[in-house]
Amino acid sequence: AVGSPLGLSGTVTYGIVSALNRPVSAGGPSTGQSTVLNAIQTDAAINPGNSGGPLVDMQGRVVGINSAIASTGRQGGSIGLGFAMPIDQAERVAQELIADGVATQALLGVTVPTGGPAANIDGAMVQDVAPGSAAAQAGIPPGAVITQVGGRRIDSGFGLVAAIRSHAPDSQVEITYRQQGEGERTVQVTLGSKPVPPGG
Repeated sequence: AVGSPLGLSGTVTYGIVSALNRPVSAGGPSTGQSTVLNAIQTDAAINPGNSGGPLVDMQGRVVGINSAIASTGRQGGSIGLGFAMPIDQAERVAQELIADGVATQALLGVTVPTGGPAANIDGAMVQDVAPGSAAAQAGIPPGAVITQVGGRRIDSGFGLVAAIRSHAPDSQVEITYRQQGEGERTVQVTLGSKPVPPGG
């Protein structure tokens, strides 16, 4: 990981990538904003000042953009849990910002809980479906439990949000869901699009 923690430019740290496609909720009450990342997890030390710097592999290829850390206490320092946005997603966002000044993200058009009893099911339970949304057009009903997106297993509401955001807006993806008393069903969905809010 490369960055300028505490203003120390050109600082380089190293570590192990322990997970890909890790759903991570970043921000929160302290920042007044929250977003869900589809992240690369690494134990390379990432500290304030590293955000926006590259995460590179052993060949020097940029694989992600340092974006968030898990921390304890008020100091906010690295505890060996760092997260980076995958480079393919970062490149798409950068190209949109250069071309239009606004970044977008994929939208399925469902409401899913991220806590409570529904968080203990194997999948992401759909509470509501927005009229005219990608989910509505594909026939995904309220009460359905989404279990896969593009072949990727979904085990939570956060996981669904991260999986959808890993795809480009207006792209097509297969989504598998189940309903009570019925077997699983797979549908082809053309994802919608919405602007990324500032800081999100």
